[in-house]
Amino acid sequence: MSAADFTVLLPELILPIGAMALLMLGVARKEDSASLAVGLAILVLALAAAAVLMGEGTETLFKGAIVVDPFARVMKMLTLIGAGVTLYMSVDYWRSADELKYEFPVLVLLSVTGMMLMISANDLITLYVGLELQSLALYVLAAFRRDSVRSSEAGLKYFVLGALSSGMLLYGASLIYGFSGSTLFPAIAASIGDANPNLGVIFGLVFLMAGFAFKISAVPFHMWTPDVYEGAPTPVTAFFAAAPKMAAFALLVRTLFAAFPDAIPEWQQIVAFLAIASMALGSFAAIGQTNIKRLMAYSSIGHMGYALVGLAAGTEEGVASVIIYLAIYLVMTLGSFAFIMALRRDGKYVEDIYQLAGLSQTNPMMAFMFGSLLWSLAGIPFLAGFFAKFYVFLAAINAELYALAVIGVLLSVVGAFYYLRIIKIMYFDEPLEPFAAVPRPLAGVLTASGLLILLFFLYPSPLIAVANAGASALF
Repeated sequence: MSAADFTVLLPELILPIGAMALLMLGVARKEDSASLAVGLAILVLALAAAAVLMGEGTETLFKGAIVVDPFARVMKMLTLIGAGVTLYMSVDYWRSADELKYEFPVLVLLSVTGMMLMISANDLITLYVGLELQSLALYVLAAFRRDSVRSSEAGLKYFVLGALSSGMLLYGASLIYGFSGSTLFPAIAASIGDANPNLGVIFGLVFLMAGFAFKISAVPFHMWTPDVYEGAPTPVTAFFAAAPKMAAFALLVRTLFAAFPDAIPEWQQIVAFLAIASMALGSFAAIGQTNIKRLMAYSSIGHMGYALVGLAAGTEEGVASVIIYLAIYLVMTLGSFAFIMALRRDGKYVEDIYQLAGLSQTNPMMAFMFGSLLWSLAGIPFLAGFFAKFYVFLAAINAELYALAVIGVLLSVVGAFYYLRIIKIMYFDEPLEPFAAVPRPLAGVLTASGLLILLFFLYPSPLIAVANAGASALF
């Protein structure tokens, strides 16, 4: 490796080195190191983000196994922002629960290292190594609250189902390697060529897609999501809903367009099915939920379905719409979980939706900001969530996937019901006791995300330009 190679890999080197340094700091200083470790972890993520921004053009390393291009940089920035904001929000929660430990930021940094590798993966082996590096840390995070039965159960469910999905993905990768003769994405694409893809490669692709669908919580591989979201500690749930989704979706997009560009008709059918199934389940299954974290789990399943609509288009415009959707989804999710982490009454955290009754009278600003995020999640004009759905549906229509776009619009109307139900409870039900004062970090994230969602329509061009630049790198 040359010095230039190390420069390209700088973000991936900063994160594990930072994680090891924080681990040694935690071991040396024991319990009083936790707050410092979180602050330093956020600094490490900021340094990694600065290293990502320093790069330009397209670079390949290790004989093409890793690629760093504009698409990778955009998705890495979204992943780092999701992880950094989650850490920033988590301190008050852990401290109030008397569970602030230095291991939490260390595990987050190690998980993000795997995500960065996933986003730059241009080879089946690199893909699997990055995926497992991310997943092993996530399994521990899900069961982070060791004395909680719910948290331990969430970690065990995620581990068992994650191992199953990894096995399916690995089996698919072995089939693709066996029938194409290579693990590198460009070589796999060349082996397929313009001819009809080999049946063995298609079978491998189906198993590979099953593994990816698990990581992004797409139906029918979504079964872990509601239980893990509900059982894991709320900061961990917020992290699950933000950063890993960005990385897994980036890996899915790159794999399909870099390794299977001539098999679009084949994988388009799979993606369209995953999109419709995810949108449908996310819309209908959330209606009866009373736990807000469980509702957010079904909401995330539905939103991954909408993002898959853009991917199903199989075009550059479709990829750009996916990037726009994921960026807006990230902002909405972080704001929503900032609100959920602020729900504390009599020293206990509240998760029941009906406990939000009359919030507009006891804390009008908090209710307004969360209400704005809910309107945006529902796709109401002219909030950012509306534009996110508009771009993915437009990409599907331009690709002549009219039925998919129509089904998406109809299911979006159904999904709006459970968001509006929460707004009705906050604004029209009799008020309960007020919640405890909102900690500053949570108030800051909730306000910032609410304003970004409300004011996006005034100046959307920077995000659209970044999305177009990222998408063009794959074509």
